[in-house]
Amino acid sequence: MINSLRRFTHLLTFLLTLTLYPFVDAHADNKIVTIGFQKGSGLLAVLKAQGTLEKTLETQKIQLNWIEFPAGPQLLEALHTGNVDFGYTGAPPPVFAQAAGVELMYVGAEPASPGAEAIVVQKDSPIKNVNELKGKKVAFQKGSSANLLIVTALRRAGLTVNDITPVYLTPADARAAFISGSVDAWAIWDPYFAAIAQSVPVRVLADHQGLLPANSFYEASRRFTQQYPAVLSAILNELAKTGAWATQHPQQVASILSGQLHMPEATLLTWQQRVHYGVTPVTPDIVGRQQEIADLFFQQKLIPKAVRISERVWLWSPASTTTAGTH
Repeated sequence: MINSLRRFTHLLTFLLTLTLYPFVDAHADNKIVTIGFQKGSGLLAVLKAQGTLEKTLETQKIQLNWIEFPAGPQLLEALHTGNVDFGYTGAPPPVFAQAAGVELMYVGAEPASPGAEAIVVQKDSPIKNVNELKGKKVAFQKGSSANLLIVTALRRAGLTVNDITPVYLTPADARAAFISGSVDAWAIWDPYFAAIAQSVPVRVLADHQGLLPANSFYEASRRFTQQYPAVLSAILNELAKTGAWATQHPQQVASILSGQLHMPEATLLTWQQRVHYGVTPVTPDIVGRQQEIADLFFQQKLIPKAVRISERVWLWSPASTTTAGTH
């Protein structure tokens, strides 16, 4: 009986290890890296479509597993559980995740794109400015980049999130609520912003222009950065190459993404003309801006504790001579 219990315990431990640590042997020496991407996360979606990262890593017997998420908070929850090694989000999701104890690391950054996100109302809405959102229902994904837009736009208007009625919805559910009129406004990012603007007459109340600038980030689990730094560098270097190409070819990017997102190329071209690519290491200036965001969220009691961004930075050396592999 005792031996049977021990065998069961060992088996359970093994199965839990497979669940919590996806970067494991697939076939003999082959390894799997799991990348989380959001529907509409341009650069990772382009990289996936082009297949260049697979070619870069195949000589190291590394396979890629791609998992799609509706937004950044869900992606980072998967990173927390060990089901994702690497992903991409806006600025707020890692702040919320860090405050919740997720062992993430900031490993790369993308520049801010102030016009690629907005608070919108229907064109015939009586709401003319952000001040008039007081007491109104506003839809957005909690913990997302839209959450930051709401907080900073309200702050400029002398309001806080407590002055509105937040309706926390994923982009798909928020779109339905917005169209039906069950919410008064919607804070949303591209390509959903471009899509709603081309399907329903809307008016923009605010975007990030003149507000706290926010980078987007590539994140990895602490375990992944510690055990596989060369693989991580290879991923970021390939993203940098893809970003340089995408910046020069917005029409081709729109065409690539159209098939994946099932959206018109014209809609996606609008988005691509607003976005700026340029993967960089997480510099002290970027850390400082992200710390401002974290401090603002703590001051407004949106996160349960203060966090230090500088404690979660992994330094990437672009175009490193290090080749992908495992140490």
